[in-house]
Amino acid sequence: MSLVTLATASRFALETRKSRFLAQAIAVESAEQALAWLREIADPDATHNCWAYRLGSAYRFSDDAEPGGTAGRPILAAIDNQGFDRVMVVVTRWYGGINLGAGGLARAYGGSAAECLRTAERRELLVTVDARLSCDFALANSVHSLLPAYAALKLEESFDEQGLRLLLRLPASMFAGLAERLRDLSRGAATLEIIEAVGE
Repeated sequence: MSLVTLATASRFALETRKSRFLAQAIAVESAEQALAWLREIADPDATHNCWAYRLGSAYRFSDDAEPGGTAGRPILAAIDNQGFDRVMVVVTRWYGGINLGAGGLARAYGGSAAECLRTAERRELLVTVDARLSCDFALANSVHSLLPAYAALKLEESFDEQGLRLLLRLPASMFAGLAERLRDLSRGAATLEIIEAVGE
């Protein structure tokens, strides 16, 4: 499943046994941005402002004084189950006087978060990699002519006594094809190695 993030902010309201829940979600690029948005939208008059975010392999969640595991974790599960990344979801609850129990809370928090994301406008995340290419001087022109076919963007270029050195950014899905083409072209002498994966 390819990862997606939100194209626009999204909201979903739910009422169950007199408790009101409002799920709100936005795309975020950092933990700091996620927590700043939480401070901005958390309702001090509400009973709880529970939340979760996912940023690649990093995630955090909070039950905000609800029983452990009944709010933050179900919100995070809603994010992950729908293949979202770089997303922050806050579910605000106004208590209506009737206890929902642990199962009822988990269903309300997880369900409102899931519906908020399900109905949201989404955009696909393009995963790119930064890679270092090294080859002999004699191959420089051939290598440069290859790059457009693999949507490879040249970030840096330098020369040393071994030859050409390039720092490239290209879609992760194109990396193996370019590496294979370079091996064929150079009879194994050119190298292409990933430095890091990045998202766009």
